[in-house]
Formats: sequence, structure tokens, C-alpha cells
Amino acid sequence: MEKKIVFVTGANKGIGFGIAKHLGKSDWQVIIGARDEQRAEKAISELKSAGVDVLGWVSIELRDLNSIEQAAKEIQEKYSGLSLLVNNAGIPGDMSVNSEHTELSDIKETLDVNFIGTFALTKALIPLLTKNEGRIANVTVPSEISPYWHPLAYVASKAAQNAMMGVMAIEFQQSNTPVEIFSVHPGPTTTDLNGNMALPGFHDIETVGEKFAELINDGQSHQGEFIELYPIVKED
Repeated sequence: MEKKIVFVTGANKGIGFGIAKHLGKSDWQVIIGARDEQRAEKAISELKSAGVDVLGWVSIELRDLNSIEQAAKEIQEKYSGLSLLVNNAGIPGDMSVNSEHTELSDIKETLDVNFIGTFALTKALIPLLTKNEGRIANVTVPSEISPYWHPLAYVASKAAQNAMMGVMAIEFQQSNTPVEIFSVHPGPTTTDLNGNMALPGFHDIETVGEKFAELINDGQSHQGEFIELYPIVKED
């Protein structure tokens, strides 16, 4: 049986690396999306050591629409069997300030990467995913605001991503487009994005990657769903 192909953005580290690794270990062929060649090559070598079939890496900078266009073109030409896009890459924005002190430039930059860039890539790859009856999985956070953690730029950018997912899911169903889109919230995870925060209830990249792969491989339809791998535990 022909192996399925996945493109994971931001797969050279963090949750993206965990997702690429565990999808790879469950018989997916993996394409790495990254901004930096050295970091991409290092990730590829680690993934190959873990037995992952890595097809290669594609250079992509989500804040640059030309870069996205080039990346989509490269995927269409070299990896025409693509059937899963994992929109994982993102930037945290300035998590150290409250909304009143958030710079407009920070809001704009975070939205440019996490929403505009993610939308542009998704839009560019929908024709290929339609041809292959594929899926789009967004790594995101709930739109409902948590009292414990709510950096405005980041939360707003992910809420926009969730809205994109919801609208596209309805449109795919209404037009009988054979593409599925859903959002996955990994839950609190120790990564570079949050300064390697490790509090009670946090999970590591391996655990999240494995659980994500299980979800992708479960054979179920998840059209329009917001799935929490590990919900945020409320503090007493």
C-alpha cells in the first residue's frame, strides 16, 4: 500500500517535531516545513534515526507571502501525493505584557504569521488536497479565554485560525469538497514557545506527538471539530 504524505510546518522543533516523528513512526512519509536549512537538516537527521521516512524539507516563512507561494508550488511539483497538511508553525507574540501594553506592531506581526500566513498556505494547497481527498489539521488553542493564560496577540491569532477552520469546514460540506479541516489543541506543553514552561498538568512533546498521531490515524471524520488532546486543568 502506498504511504500517505504529510507536510508539517514548523517541524524542526517543538510540537511540530513531535507530530512529524510520531506520524512518521505510524507509516506516514513526512515533509518538513522550516525557515532555516541547518535546523531542518538537524531535525531530518534525528527523525531518520528514529526510523521516520522523511521525503525532504521545504523552506517556508509564514510572514512572507512570496515564500508561501514558492513552498506551495514546490509541494505541488515534488510531492503531488500530499494528503495531510498540519498547520503547526506559529510565533508567540509578546507574552510578557497585558493587552493594554501590547504593541500594535506585535498584534500585526503575530496575526501575519499565525493567521494570514496559515490561511495563505492552506488556500494554496486546497486544490492538491481536494484532488487527494486530504485533510487539514490546525494546531491551535481555544477561542474561549482562559483566566490563567491569555496573551492577546497569540490568543487573537489562534481565534482567527479557529474561525477559518469553522468557516472552511461548513463550506467544504456545503460544496461537497472532499477535504476535511479541524483544529487540535495539544493542551499545556513544554516547548520553546513558552520558554520551556513545565508546570503541573503540562505534557512533553513526545506525549503530544503520539496522541496527535493516534487522532490522525483513528479512521474517524473530524470535520469542523475542535479537539483537545489534553484540556487545560483549572487551578483550585
